[in-house]
Amino acid sequence: MGSPAHILVVDDERMVREVVARYLEREGFRVTAVGDGQAAVRALTSSPDLIVLDLMLPKVDGLEVLRRARASTSSAVLILTARGAIDDRITGLDLGADDYLAKPFSPRELVARVHAVLRRAEVPAGAANGNRPDGALAFGDLVIDAVAREAKLAGEVLTLAPREFDLLHYFAINPRRVFSREDLLDALWDLSFDGDSATVTVHIRRLREKIEADPSAPERIVTVRGAGYRFEP
Repeated sequence: MGSPAHILVVDDERMVREVVARYLEREGFRVTAVGDGQAAVRALTSSPDLIVLDLMLPKVDGLEVLRRARASTSSAVLILTARGAIDDRITGLDLGADDYLAKPFSPRELVARVHAVLRRAEVPAGAANGNRPDGALAFGDLVIDAVAREAKLAGEVLTLAPREFDLLHYFAINPRRVFSREDLLDALWDLSFDGDSATVTVHIRRLREKIEADPSAPERIVTVRGAGYRFEP
């Protein structure tokens, strides 16, 4: 059995930290809890598997902690937002957060979200270390670096939105596997997403525009009629 996942809990409310940590430890996770953004930035050096991150923090705000986490770790991030703080929630997701939960929240729901985010972040055996010495995945002139959250085509860095990168990486670690739009929604979009599967179509179209020689005749992300999409390595 592998070691338990390490969760970093960041919240300036002591009671929230203690309750969340207690629930997560009951689930078998290893938990580190800190009360401000400065301490959170220092804790990033431990490369936690997942960060439960309040956005309203003293010293260094949560969005800045998220930016630094995305720049220096591959940690999954579940952000906590004040109910109704839609702009912060959207900014957090745009910066690469994996899910969000509005305060006040049920600790049991938070635990369920943590399990779901960690499942989505899992890399199949054999793919975790990539197929290059630096750990990146390479498919011809397309190189995908999960740690840096960066993709290059013919040596040029691609400008990908966080969800576009997530989609590309998910395809890359599951080559030749067919996914329906609903499969991709379940795997990559947060649990509270209330849109429809058409958003997957839009993201795939945008991704094809960036990685395909001819987006109208894709060779990397192909459509399997009546079933979904498949990544051709």
